[in-house]
Amino acid sequence: MTTHTDPDQRLLKMPSLRAVRSFVAAAKYQNFTRAAEALCVTQAAISRQIRELESYLGTELFKRTGRSIELTKAGSIFFDAAQLSFINIAQAAERIRQDHGNTGKRVLTLCCSPAFSALWMSRRLPSFFSANPDIDLNLITTQNFHSMEPGVLPDIFITKMAKVREGYHSHPLFHDVIYPICTPRYLEQHPEIRSLEGLRDGVLLNLSPYGRSQVAEHVDWGVWLAIHDIDIESRSRDSLHFFNANDYNMLVQMVLSDQGVALGWDHLIGPLVDQGLLVRPVEQKVVLEDTHHYMAYREDKEDDEALSRFRKWFLDQNGVPITT
Repeated sequence: MTTHTDPDQRLLKMPSLRAVRSFVAAAKYQNFTRAAEALCVTQAAISRQIRELESYLGTELFKRTGRSIELTKAGSIFFDAAQLSFINIAQAAERIRQDHGNTGKRVLTLCCSPAFSALWMSRRLPSFFSANPDIDLNLITTQNFHSMEPGVLPDIFITKMAKVREGYHSHPLFHDVIYPICTPRYLEQHPEIRSLEGLRDGVLLNLSPYGRSQVAEHVDWGVWLAIHDIDIESRSRDSLHFFNANDYNMLVQMVLSDQGVALGWDHLIGPLVDQGLLVRPVEQKVVLEDTHHYMAYREDKEDDEALSRFRKWFLDQNGVPITT
């Protein structure tokens, strides 16, 4: 027995995509002739498609004044939606082409936090590109790994979540090691911060938890000092200011410009300490031994050569042995 599908009224009521494409081109260039040249058709074809679309919508989309055109209010509304839809379609098509090897280079899509991108990736990627000139990378940053645009399917996640989503294999990397950081100049000007009590009463640049609930457990100055038996609430009334921000890159830049002391995550700021740009005013640190960072990669691309090469490079950079 044959089962028939009921007509899809939403699709049936859609205007002609050819007409919409002509409209988008005309609105973009504000000229029918230039729109025709861009689409490799005649001006008459553009005019015909626009008339068809206006007839379908029951309103004019352009004001025609001599040879020039401009969008009506209805045209502006429709252009905003139509242009975004075409951009999304084009981006999705490009991602699919890249996934199936129809481009000149192999492309991998990575997803990580903004801080990891700026402080870890940016300084190490030149070595990957030098060794792999045939691989391009598409990097996406987010603090919310569970909520991404439809159609975005990263090949690799770098995250503190052991299970970022279904269909990915997670490889544990390292623990968080967290300690105070400032510049040598700032430490010289504020020798009192060589003690935990002096730190508590100093200018503290604090990473707030806002928007970071899906990254992992949160460690701020209150938590870090409490682990070392110092109550941040006992800051004296004469204490200097306490600055909150949920942008770690901003806090690091403030530290580098001698504006205070922040907590440093070793995997992000370790190289700056090694270079002498930052110092540790105290020796105390916090090691979160119960949690890891993870590299999660698509199980259906486990044998993909480009992904395998990136995975090996990334694990080598972190001093993590490759397991099978």
